[in-house]
Amino acid sequence: MDQIISVQRLTESAQAPTRANEHDAGWDLYADEDVTISPSTHRTISTGISLEIPEGMVGLIWPRSGLAVKNGIDVFAGVVDAGYRGEVKVCLFNAGSVWSVPNVSIAKGDRIAQILFQPVPSFRLQEVDSLSTTQRGEGGFGSSGQ
Repeated sequence: MDQIISVQRLTESAQAPTRANEHDAGWDLYADEDVTISPSTHRTISTGISLEIPEGMVGLIWPRSGLAVKNGIDVFAGVVDAGYRGEVKVCLFNAGSVWSVPNVSIAKGDRIAQILFQPVPSFRLQEVDSLSTTQRGEGGFGSSGQ
């Protein structure tokens, strides 16, 4: 049985999230305003929608492949908790430098990001004096030789 996530449009121009294909993981989010993002800066963009995500679920906002590859646009932040009922906004970052990527214009109605709805496991944290050992141990970034 499909779960239901209620969507409220906060403005007349807002667009509800959509999927291009029935089995796509992500639902496209749309800009509800015109914005220009200068190189090496970020802007928070209104979507004009609110969501009612069921308890035990989370909405994770991810970049759209086309914007990322073609324009160097990435997503900052991106967790929409089940208890949040405010407007969903998307923080986009123009990863280009002043010399390589120009301003990127986002128009009202453009697809700007995608949201994936995922279950959140229930657990608790327990403070301990030490952790179990593993083969990797404390090896961090680059420790696998890759």
